[in-house]
Amino acid sequence: MKQGNIKVALVGNPNAGKSTLFNALTGLRQKTGNFPGVTVSKKSGTFRIPATDGLADKNVVLVDLPGLYSIYPKSKDEAIVMDILANPKHPDFPDVVIVVIDASNLQRNLLLFTEIRDLGIPSVVALNMLDVAESMSLTVNAVQLAMQLQVPVVNINARTGKGVDKLKEAVHQVYQKEEQPVLANFYEPKESEVSLIGEVREIYQLDNDYVALQYVCQHDNFSFLEQPARTRLDKLIEKYGFDENNFLATETIARYEKIKPIVSKAVKSQGQTEQPYWTRKLDSFLLHPFWGYVCFLIVLVIVFQAIFAWATYPSDMLDAGIAQVIEWTKAALPEGVLNDLITDGILAGIAGIIVFIPPIAILFALVSLLEESGYMARVMVIMDKLMRPFGLNGRSVVPLISGAACAVPAIMTTRSITSRYERLLTILVTPLMSCSARLPIYTILIALVIPSTTVFGFLNLQGLVLLGLYALGLIGALFSAWLLSLFIPRKETSYFMLEMPSYKLPRWGHVAYTMYDSVKSFVVEAGKVIMAISIVLWVLASYGPGDRMEVAEQQTIAKMQNAPQEQIDAAVSSARLEHSYAGHFGRFIEPAIRPLGYDWKIGIALLASFAAREVFVGTMATIYSISGDSEDVPTVKERLMQEKNAETGQPMFTPAVCFSLLMFYVFAMMCMSTIAVVQRETHGWKWPLIQLAYLMVLAYGSAFVVYQLMS
Repeated sequence: MKQGNIKVALVGNPNAGKSTLFNALTGLRQKTGNFPGVTVSKKSGTFRIPATDGLADKNVVLVDLPGLYSIYPKSKDEAIVMDILANPKHPDFPDVVIVVIDASNLQRNLLLFTEIRDLGIPSVVALNMLDVAESMSLTVNAVQLAMQLQVPVVNINARTGKGVDKLKEAVHQVYQKEEQPVLANFYEPKESEVSLIGEVREIYQLDNDYVALQYVCQHDNFSFLEQPARTRLDKLIEKYGFDENNFLATETIARYEKIKPIVSKAVKSQGQTEQPYWTRKLDSFLLHPFWGYVCFLIVLVIVFQAIFAWATYPSDMLDAGIAQVIEWTKAALPEGVLNDLITDGILAGIAGIIVFIPPIAILFALVSLLEESGYMARVMVIMDKLMRPFGLNGRSVVPLISGAACAVPAIMTTRSITSRYERLLTILVTPLMSCSARLPIYTILIALVIPSTTVFGFLNLQGLVLLGLYALGLIGALFSAWLLSLFIPRKETSYFMLEMPSYKLPRWGHVAYTMYDSVKSFVVEAGKVIMAISIVLWVLASYGPGDRMEVAEQQTIAKMQNAPQEQIDAAVSSARLEHSYAGHFGRFIEPAIRPLGYDWKIGIALLASFAAREVFVGTMATIYSISGDSEDVPTVKERLMQEKNAETGQPMFTPAVCFSLLMFYVFAMMCMSTIAVVQRETHGWKWPLIQLAYLMVLAYGSAFVVYQLMS
């Protein structure tokens, strides 16, 4: 009897229910990482098969491979499947493959199965979505299907968990077979291919004809083959005159010729095989050239109103809670560097992480509801033709619109974009969408220069300017995507292939897990970078060269002996900040930001707001020695209006300066949380740094033009 854990791979077409089955099998016993040697995300988990029929219980390691329609990849994510299945030495090479098949679309799904089976890996078919097939008047005979495919076929319902235990038993039984039966291939090589296959098998010591053919067709995708081996295969292709395109077409036709009689025997139709009545009825409205967009706009309004309304309270509670923890810790620990590091550095960094948890959880829950119900697929279809001219596709609309709430979860939703090229473009431009963190900046700067009057009798002028800033962010995102698409080489052909699922009630457990997984991913992965940057910023703002900060503090106290203690404390904070490393940096960059109308104090605020954009207002309050709550907008507004330009003696915050700042913050990449999540999603620092550079250039150029034109 075989010993050790069973390694199982889960494969299937997109929308066949593979991810749902993965969650049903593994529950919370999951982890995410990367496949060895590549930057493609890997989801793996474990489950246990209890002892049955004389077989000992077994632990199973389950790897969820990227969804694909065929083993011939159209993206790097799909390429990882054959990189594993064609290489027995790969650490994730499976003992058994579970092929998830959509019973309502059996013929198309069986194409992938026949390819997997021809690779010679023991397989089990999980026949899912039988309820959908039934609603289409289709009856699938699993016994008949198993007899023809010559592998176990198990009826399951991944959403409810029905049949999952039988699927585990089938995996166990297939694994324990001492000798796997030799099955006839669905594709028989042509005479002209036999000699090529024989030579490839001999050179690379392969025991399977179809694997040898994959060496010929896909060797450039195989990371386990060195360049000399790939060159040798190229020479063999030339030697035998092998035409890959002709082979792929011939193979696909040959497979479908064998699949059709199998389907005709296993599937019985009792009526018209079309989408359910309500699916067709809803699609006539939701996919309408006009009403489809109206409906989508209404859904967006509801989603973002929900995010703003629901996330505010838990975010405020978490913010207040961590503030109390900081206050208690500051009082409990002895004064000193350690106290300051823990409270102002580490705990403040934690605060910058957990405040994003409610909007992330709510946004992903709502997106998951839309996906589970089947509506999100319709959104992508109607938006695809609008996004194409800018180098994006229909899947890009969800992250872009989500960016109006917060760029962090919005960038995480780009995982649904199958094209790595279009996903990268979407990630690079999503921060241009004005998020809620910009609102404190927009609010105070607009209030400084725009009167609170109405136009047309009912529209608030300040509100119109705010709307214009959001529209400007959207326009900037679309045109930036178009411009970047001219410079970033497209290494793959873009396909927008999307199966239209029928509408169904959400699986609430899956929605809950999506929330949990998204929050965990952000806190664990992006949180590390946020924490590191928070500590660096604390060091820069807390320390300065020599004893200049201490001397500045003593001089400030001496000048304000008769002032209230709150004013003294605020002035001391401002003086220490001015003479810190951050303050020196503000002075250092002042010549660079002077053409924008900014002084060194605004420079410090720009630096500090890299932690988060909304920090700008609080930093300005500290610099200008404002006591009280930094979010008390009238107090901040009054002080900013009184601030004078040291060189001209005129008000510092003129319309030119305010609009320059507005332009800067519309386009600037001023959020370390966003930088952290981009680094995680792109698996490196190359693209975050490119993104930071181009957005800073765009922000600087826009602010410069506006200030020079208005001053």
